[in-house]
Amino acid sequence: MFTGIIEDIGMVKNISSSQIFIETKLDDIKVGDSIAVNGVCLTVVSLCGGFSADYSPATDKTTNLSSLKIGSKVNLERALTLLSRLGGHIVSGHIDETAKISRIEKLERFFRIVFFSDKDLLKHCVDKGSVAVDGISLTISSVLKDGFEVFIIPQTFNNTALKYKKENDDVNIETDIIMKYLEKIETLKKSGAGIMDALRENGYL
Repeated sequence: MFTGIIEDIGMVKNISSSQIFIETKLDDIKVGDSIAVNGVCLTVVSLCGGFSADYSPATDKTTNLSSLKIGSKVNLERALTLLSRLGGHIVSGHIDETAKISRIEKLERFFRIVFFSDKDLLKHCVDKGSVAVDGISLTISSVLKDGFEVFIIPQTFNNTALKYKKENDDVNIETDIIMKYLEKIETLKKSGAGIMDALRENGYL
């Protein structure tokens, strides 16, 4: 589990179709730890001036990992501990799909970024709701007909890999998990299942 508050901008040192090696300033990393790489929850398998992690074809298919190259900058966040502050929102590290940056607009000190995405993703997006973009916890300023927009403060822009992004780049999107549970419960209710059954089905009871 993560918060969407980026701890370091790492650099890809090597990448194949199933493994990625990342250079990072983060310390206190152990084999077996979970680290979000551009929002993708990966497991550390080795350490040597950074860390390496394996990823499956399913992960490759639904994320932008395959578009990374040697030298690419990536957002990194270590998994939550019981003593961590929840500074962003609840992020699982399970990517829904990628979206394309359709517009980057500089507005004095701020940036307005518009993302193009399909309707299946947008049904879990709401105005002023949370979304994780390449692992960054952001607030949706407005849901549009074919995407959504966010406004980026200088602190976020300067301390994440967003500053390296360009229009037409793909980014990983994870929508708010609470919206997904609410949708599941509503679906079960419509199918005739009682609310207690719905809660039990989703692990709340």
